[in-house]
Amino acid sequence: MIVTLIVVCEVAFWVLLAAGLAARYLLKMPRTGMALLLCEPLLEVLLLVVTAIDLKNGADPSWRHGLAAVYIGYTVGHGHRTVKWLDGHAAHRFGGAPPPAGPPRYGRARARHEGEIWLGSVVAAAVASVLLLLAVWYVGDDGDTRALRSWIFFAWRAVGIHGLIALSYAIWPKKPPTGGSAVPARDPEHVPDLLVRGPGEDEEQIR
Repeated sequence: MIVTLIVVCEVAFWVLLAAGLAARYLLKMPRTGMALLLCEPLLEVLLLVVTAIDLKNGADPSWRHGLAAVYIGYTVGHGHRTVKWLDGHAAHRFGGAPPPAGPPRYGRARARHEGEIWLGSVVAAAVASVLLLLAVWYVGDDGDTRALRSWIFFAWRAVGIHGLIALSYAIWPKKPPTGGSAVPARDPEHVPDLLVRGPGEDEEQIR
């Protein structure tokens, strides 16, 4: 039942998101759209309550309960980023707003961006760990809580791997291509050639 509810919550997340954006930009009902978007956290509350009831009714703690906690943590840590990204594209596509700037691609800006995403993973693991520890305390010494504790290790191991990937962008920052390669103007670290190259000047003259 828990796994089925997780799937239902995931589907409902996208349905509510699509309905909220449609009401906001297509139907020109911003308040209704905002209300639908604000219902998103209720899905996690529902999943948390059902999981607690399942444990209270005597269900043995299993990987399903751990998965529910990790899912809630992931939604808390990264759900807002997904909603913001889709809202920006919907505003551009249907609301006449300028196109949203893409993530930075090079240098310190890219490293900072990756670090911010990693912080979302830290929040996700922290929320999941708190929920799992509460579940362990709720079950008490009479139940086998090894499955719940293993999810805590899994969550922080994933954070560690993600942290190493994010750190690599700071240690070995990605550099923009050279030799006249085209770079999107929205990249904050890109300076168009016209700003540094006068008429008739080639790259060697600028150097």
